[in-house]
Amino acid sequence: MQYLIIKYLITAGVVVLVSEFAKRSDKLGGLIAALPMVTVLTLIWLYVEHQPTSKIANHAYYTFWYVLPTLPMFLLFPYLLPKWGFVLSLISCVIFTVVVFLVFALVMKKFGVDLL
Repeated sequence: MQYLIIKYLITAGVVVLVSEFAKRSDKLGGLIAALPMVTVLTLIWLYVEHQPTSKIANHAYYTFWYVLPTLPMFLLFPYLLPKWGFVLSLISCVIFTVVVFLVFALVMKKFGVDLL
């Protein structure tokens, strides 16, 4: 139980750290958020928890493919934000990302990459 609490605290600390940096500097906050810290932490937790190397490798592999269709959202959100406000822009971007992901998954399936 203590291990789980430490795991949650470290992981939550990373999110808080990113948001604190983002408050002080848009560029630095964006840079730190763009670093794959959550993925690196996940890989570490999987390793510490003695998961098979195939599972750890698959996590990294699929993370790569799942990141690609999310990238357009980071261009759409700043465009929509001044026009539609935060909540509507965020909801629209989430829906947009889901649609882009589904289309991306269908295209990638034709190349032998099964994302669904």
